[in-house]
Amino acid sequence: MEVMRPTLIRIGGRIYRKNHIQEKAHQHEEEEEAFYAGLGDGADEPCDAFVIEETERGYRCAFDVPSPLYKYIIGKKGETKKRLEMDTRTSISIPKPGAEGEIVITGQHRNGVISARTRIDVLVESFRKKQPFTHFLSFALNQPVIQEKFLQFKKEVLEKCSNDCGVSSSLFQNPAKLHMTIGTLVLLNEQEIQKAQELLQKCKEEFAELQLIADRLMDRFVTSGLMLKEWDRVKLHATVMNTLFRKDPNADEQSNTTIGKFFKGRESFDGRNIMKLFENFYFGGVQLNSVFLSQRFSTDSSGYYATSGQLTFS
Repeated sequence: MEVMRPTLIRIGGRIYRKNHIQEKAHQHEEEEEAFYAGLGDGADEPCDAFVIEETERGYRCAFDVPSPLYKYIIGKKGETKKRLEMDTRTSISIPKPGAEGEIVITGQHRNGVISARTRIDVLVESFRKKQPFTHFLSFALNQPVIQEKFLQFKKEVLEKCSNDCGVSSSLFQNPAKLHMTIGTLVLLNEQEIQKAQELLQKCKEEFAELQLIADRLMDRFVTSGLMLKEWDRVKLHATVMNTLFRKDPNADEQSNTTIGKFFKGRESFDGRNIMKLFENFYFGGVQLNSVFLSQRFSTDSSGYYATSGQLTFS
């Protein structure tokens, strides 16, 4: 079934096929070799979305890739880069590790440069998905009325359900960081943060209703390549209890693409009684007039997450 329905990767408005390969336990330095072996003919399709310059010596394509992803293009002992250059008959120049700059592809033939660029984009997109998210779009729910109701909820849960398996105060969210999640992002350098800020502002004039705001924000950020789409519609939610909080009260919820890694070693809890007793608990009402581009693992002066960008509705 994997052959009949291969994974599709969207890059720059086009869709590419990632051929299925046998899953093995690889170290990060070796993963790109296995992935590269899975790049099929779909990665060589001519694409007019790239800026290819004609020079006296042939053709040239320069583009930005966040420095944390360089290693996946270079590969173990430089093997991935060498194979790319050999297969496409091009030369690929990559900035030194940790230095932000442009990757430059040069070659005698335009199709070779396009093929190298396309393969690098598919490679980068695949390994970007494996990076932990750095930011998320959110509606802040840390207003006093919500915090007061949340603390009441916490108090009553502990009074009535503390004897249930695994239920303790360590499960509860920090009241100052209550929020409704729209989606998570991987922003790997200042340029990507700036791109996300600009995209957020462009969305302002088009939205009106809460679910519509969330859905359209998701669509825009998915199209830009900064966010992965997990559902047909955004499942608006606010986390009040999570086993992640046991080890770190400031922990953030994980997206579905990475959460499996974190279940190992986490103590579960029996939430059936809580759901039964508090299914209609009222947390209060607030007016949501801002969307925040929030930075993970951060805190501002109010106790909420540090903000990298904000979209405010009148």
